[in-house]
Amino acid sequence: MIRFNQFSLARGTKPLFEQTTFSLNPGEKAGLVGANGAGKSTLFSVLLGELHADGGDASMPPSWQIAHVAQETPAVDKTALEYTLDGDAALRAIEARIASASAAHDGAAEAEAHAAFADADGYTAPARAEALLLGLGFTLDQTRAGVGSFSGGWRMRLNLAQALMCRSDLLLLDEPTNHLDLDAIVWLEDWLHRYPGTLVVISHDREFLDSVCNVTLHLENQQIKRYGGNYSQFEVLRAQQLALQQSAYEKQRKTIEHLQSFVDRFKAKATKARQAQSRMKALEKMELIAPAHIASPFTFEFRTPDSAPNPMMVMEDVRCGYHAADGGEIPIVERVALSIQNGQRIGLLGANGQGKSTLIKTLAGTLEALGGHVRQGKGLQIGYFAQHQLETLRPDDSPLQHLARLAPDTREQELRDFLGSFNFSGDMATAAIAPFSGGEKARLALALIIWQKPNLLLLDEPTNHLDLETRHALTMALAQFEGTLILVSHDRHLLRATTDQFMLVAKHRLEPFDGDLDDYRDWLLQHAAEQRAALKAADGAAGNGSAGGADASVNRKEQRRQEAETRQKLAHLKKPLQTRIAKIEKEMDALNAEKAALDAFVADPASYAAEQKTKLTDAIRRQADVNARLETLEAEWLEAHEELEQIG
Repeated sequence: MIRFNQFSLARGTKPLFEQTTFSLNPGEKAGLVGANGAGKSTLFSVLLGELHADGGDASMPPSWQIAHVAQETPAVDKTALEYTLDGDAALRAIEARIASASAAHDGAAEAEAHAAFADADGYTAPARAEALLLGLGFTLDQTRAGVGSFSGGWRMRLNLAQALMCRSDLLLLDEPTNHLDLDAIVWLEDWLHRYPGTLVVISHDREFLDSVCNVTLHLENQQIKRYGGNYSQFEVLRAQQLALQQSAYEKQRKTIEHLQSFVDRFKAKATKARQAQSRMKALEKMELIAPAHIASPFTFEFRTPDSAPNPMMVMEDVRCGYHAADGGEIPIVERVALSIQNGQRIGLLGANGQGKSTLIKTLAGTLEALGGHVRQGKGLQIGYFAQHQLETLRPDDSPLQHLARLAPDTREQELRDFLGSFNFSGDMATAAIAPFSGGEKARLALALIIWQKPNLLLLDEPTNHLDLETRHALTMALAQFEGTLILVSHDRHLLRATTDQFMLVAKHRLEPFDGDLDDYRDWLLQHAAEQRAALKAADGAAGNGSAGGADASVNRKEQRRQEAETRQKLAHLKKPLQTRIAKIEKEMDALNAEKAALDAFVADPASYAAEQKTKLTDAIRRQADVNARLETLEAEWLEAHEELEQIG
């Protein structure tokens, strides 16, 4: 088992753990939760043997094989399938033995190695690796493509596949759903249910934690406390503990009353039985767990819109997509017919790259429709949030300056009070946002949207960079929002609690989805199985078939010509993004090298000698600047890769 006994650890002068004790039994699946900076990633470093205790001890069986997801993808000349197979180091070692024995013409050693290969299920390994890649969203053709041909988000999926391929006793996953769409998340949950080893996972996706974990490790106040059960059960247990504190009682009652008023209002409006029931359960759970979030850093609410046009917007035969550099068009979603009514709360479903973000951008007006008609209702006020909007924030300006530009005639105290509700109070309201974390910048972007009192909210993955507490605050606010909402998110808890109908973007079309998220999960698993079977059948037919005559030859020639034209158009669109990515990566490489040197200096006890005081102070200040810049660059890098994936 994993056992931490009176474990203490500090990074520099900051104590992260103080005499904490907990254990994990073999085969348990633990969710690691806690505020940003509480020490979750540090605990992973301890489990990987990269950091060691300052006091007490941490131990696990020395024979255990540990698997974790690499953060970098090396530039290797291998296919995706071969790269995934590298995850099974034991199998690769046996293959090396076979090659060595064969080269030495040692028949006995070669026979022994082949027997070991069979015992290690070596003959089924390619099929198992292929199943991992297909489950994570790769096509059969992509499994044979070179690693270097994939963009950042897909390379992270490759690293995840490699970690899952490893025959491990302990699997460490740090935010595994960040680069996955809902389809791949559902598949990963199913795979982890069958994983026989011990799992420790860091995630801000509460439904993922609920589905996968049977233990919760909560990091708070330099302690690691073990709770039996998944994340929701942890919330209930923690709520019961906090509810006993008299100082929390009044806030708890106010939260429950606030929720109950909304539950009552929603009951009166609900029209779709299954979806209404799903949403009611989510809201009732919120009421139950409200005390668990008494210590949340902030809560906020949307301001009442000034008007409510109906319909909000009408799209008739709209084609959504991009203009190519040569003047051509690349349609992504076609023949969109949509009438958005006041009060609708729509969740958009569909795999990455199908066009959800493209549709949202077209609705927001930041991407011009390629064709068709888009009509806006009189008095429409759109609030649009997407991760790339964080780049439009001015790094040298403060939250107060950002808000003052939107409301130049509003008293400063009123602006400060508003920002305070988003936890931008005191000096933080007037400090430059350059060193802010991704989550803090996302909060500011949301605050700026909310100030403008939108009646139509278009949110594209609003929970990226947000911790569980901030996600809870956003969920509560959206559940009570009086306007119209269209939401893209892989956070199923947010979708359940804030939307009451779903639409599916797939095969270049937007269609209603008649069901709730549980129906969608079942549909995904069935659809994925059918798709994999069809791909294998098609691949086999291609390998065994022959030319079908002159007509088939002509059709294939025309198809190749069209594919070449499409590739050329895509290359024009991708080139500026690829240049931007290369520039970001170059700066990140330099900063990471500087960060490694700074971290080593700050961690060295000799750096705390009196004569090093000035140098240490400068190093700690520079360390903060470098970390902040790296976080900004990482967000820009991810956004650029997401745009590449959208283009195709």
